[in-house]
Amino acid sequence: MSPAAAAAAACTGAESDFNGDGIRDTAIADPEATVNGMPGAGVVHIDYGGGKGTMVLSQETAGVPGGAEADDRYGFALAVYDADRDGCSDLAVGIPYEDLDTPDAGLVQIVYGSTAGLNGGKAVREYKQGEGAPLGGGAEAGDWTGYALAGGRTSAGASYLLIGAPGEDIGTAADTGGVFYVQNDAATAVGTHQDTTAAGAVPGVGENDDRFGASLAATPTHFAVGAPGEALGTATFAGAATVFSHTVTSGYPKPLFGMGQDQDTIAGAEEVGDGFGTALAMVPYRASGATSTTESLLAVGVPGEDLKSTVDAGAVQIFRIGATSFTETTWIEQDSADVEQESEAGDFFGQRLAAVNTSPNTTTTGTTARLAIGVPGEESAEEHQEKGGVHIVPMVGAPGASDAWIDPGWGIPGEPAATQLAGLSLSGSTAGLLVGMPYGPAGGHAVHLFPWNTVNGGFPSRTFKPGENGIPAGDTAFGATVR
Repeated sequence: MSPAAAAAAACTGAESDFNGDGIRDTAIADPEATVNGMPGAGVVHIDYGGGKGTMVLSQETAGVPGGAEADDRYGFALAVYDADRDGCSDLAVGIPYEDLDTPDAGLVQIVYGSTAGLNGGKAVREYKQGEGAPLGGGAEAGDWTGYALAGGRTSAGASYLLIGAPGEDIGTAADTGGVFYVQNDAATAVGTHQDTTAAGAVPGVGENDDRFGASLAATPTHFAVGAPGEALGTATFAGAATVFSHTVTSGYPKPLFGMGQDQDTIAGAEEVGDGFGTALAMVPYRASGATSTTESLLAVGVPGEDLKSTVDAGAVQIFRIGATSFTETTWIEQDSADVEQESEAGDFFGQRLAAVNTSPNTTTTGTTARLAIGVPGEESAEEHQEKGGVHIVPMVGAPGASDAWIDPGWGIPGEPAATQLAGLSLSGSTAGLLVGMPYGPAGGHAVHLFPWNTVNGGFPSRTFKPGENGIPAGDTAFGATVR
């Protein structure tokens, strides 16, 4: 169904509103979908809020550059933000396995919103590497440009887009990784990595397999970059994160500090395979008595964390981010006081994160700042190995004070089964928590919207499913990414 009937007179500036009618819209990717006979080419489904239609985006859609190719993974990453600041939300689509004369170089497309809906106005913009291309450097095999994305608006009112390229080689170091930063829908982007010094030294040194840019998170004042492959001393893949300001100095975003478990101010110890920074989530933070919101809360997933003898149980650490420093406020694991469930080997608690602050201009509390933690390795019975689940906790105060647990058959609709990997697809907004279920039995493939105040086993307020309400039937991994 076409969104033509939803055309608005002008874009309203509402959150995640592609067609400008003031109602939130939803983007749901199936990056493994077959398109024109090409397996893994990928599609993105758009559901216009208020029952105003759906559409399918792919590289076979009229006006979208390129063509469907096997294993491109169109929609592997998504970001929703107002790039050109016209009041209609725009969609950034990551295609990290796109071939550009070399395999898996990757690129990003910006599909602009308009009163006629997505792709109904301005031409699609592309960000890619190569000679004369918008991103600096040459397109190389395995760069994975577009593997991670984050977009929004800075406190000064500029739009921004972060593009992760964790497979970027720096000098002789392979898969060191890098991030491209775009402000105000500029035609070109600036690249930064662990050997960049233009706006101040970026912490760390570019080394093999750092994967800097594999995860991203941002608020109007800060952004964070995960490097889950970072080696700390002899501990390979221990992981690290770097926090930047949106302040542009000498053309580059300003680096503030690095974070890793080898620091005295951060709990835990650097260990092989911890993967600190595998997932990141960030929200604005206002302290009691403050008159403006200039700080952030950063949640860092450490899914490979071993808890005593429990291997890969996982943990999440929350930090309060200021202008020049940070303070760790909370360590969360499934053995924390009053927290639902219990830590088990291979849970990978913290593999994915999503967060929201529903009231960023008031004092932040555990009610307004909420965090969803993906636990894809969770199992409730021997026949349901890696069924997965999602933990919802406050970002302020004790994590067990107001937490909730949902998993397949207990809040998430459908029958529990093995390898459903619930918690691998999460997205948060003021509208609620979106939980994608792209794996397991095909009948359970869907995206569910939960209120942030969901109780244990609480039910979704809305479900998006192939074959229903205008969304085409058939899928491979519907909901693997959702915004």
